[in-house]
Amino acid sequence: MLPADTRVLADPEAVAIEACRLISAAAAAAITQRRIFRLVLAGGTTPGRIYQRLATSAQQWAAWEIFWGDERCLPADDPARNSRMAQTRWLDHVAIPAAQIHPIPAELGAVEAAAQYAETIRNKQPFDLVLLGIGEDGHTASLFPGRKSQAGAVIAVHDAPKPPAERVSLNFETLRACRQQIVIATGSEKAAALAAWQHGQNLPIAQAVRHDACLLLDTSATRSADFVSPIV
Repeated sequence: MLPADTRVLADPEAVAIEACRLISAAAAAAITQRRIFRLVLAGGTTPGRIYQRLATSAQQWAAWEIFWGDERCLPADDPARNSRMAQTRWLDHVAIPAAQIHPIPAELGAVEAAAQYAETIRNKQPFDLVLLGIGEDGHTASLFPGRKSQAGAVIAVHDAPKPPAERVSLNFETLRACRQQIVIATGSEKAAALAAWQHGQNLPIAQAVRHDACLLLDTSATRSADFVSPIV
């Protein structure tokens, strides 16, 4: 089942605008209450618009702390890295202290990077906000369908179905260990996976997302004959 708070918006830009609004509100609340805002970023292409919008927003950047939900085992400066996309579109342009930005060191290899990142996040939970996307096959972060479950807060992935096969990912329980989740999906290529999730298929996205999450979709992502539009 999809989260009760599922919102269908006009297009990817509308999704980005709403996501930025929600992230900004969560940041302001966390900073007021705890003087720190801990955010877990999603990779892939969909969040790029969100990061570009955040780069031009007015925030209390010194109180933000950034983590990633997953990473590809590539050199640290590879443009296909999730961390590089966020850096170039957003983080390089704002005043978050470097010590508060925590990329996954996936260039060390999946096993070593997973061990190091588990230590990095050990005392950082619950996160204030976890941002998640969904792949065409229903995966989220680097948690793919048909894979055996693994123990641990951060796991090494050796058999991702698209390159690179080697990745590092926060595990299901870790992605759920937060005060708030926002899930974003845009484009017609996500429609089949969203419909399958809505009808109860046990996809990774279904295992990672809490019932109180906010799901932001654009109209293209709902264009499946099996998708039942929520009342919004």
